[in-house]
Amino acid sequence: MRNPLLAAALLATASAMPLAAHAQQRIIVEEGVTTGLVGPGVGIIAEDERPRFRQYIVQERVPSYAIESPVRVGTILPESGVTYYDVPQQYGATSYRYTVVNDRPILVEPRTRRVMQVID
Repeated sequence: MRNPLLAAALLATASAMPLAAHAQQRIIVEEGVTTGLVGPGVGIIAEDERPRFRQYIVQERVPSYAIESPVRVGTILPESGVTYYDVPQQYGATSYRYTVVNDRPILVEPRTRRVMQVID
């Protein structure tokens, strides 16, 4: 009776392992502070694309908005006074909007105005 239970437990564990590996998350640390989580496929701009995206923002002459609090992942931006722009498809983060706050380009979740990525 032990063998069928053991076999079923091993089968369940083996089939769940690929799902657990797929659900891994990466912790974002900015200026020594844990600021948020990013999982696979979340849609942030890849590190190798960031210089090109910064250049795009400079060419678009996007104005910088000043806020008193530091700009970090997780910061909620003010409801008014900031303009958000669509991220071009070639950068892949099309579910987010971008803007510039305190001279730093950032990606924002449009419904909540939460900063999702600071482009340095």
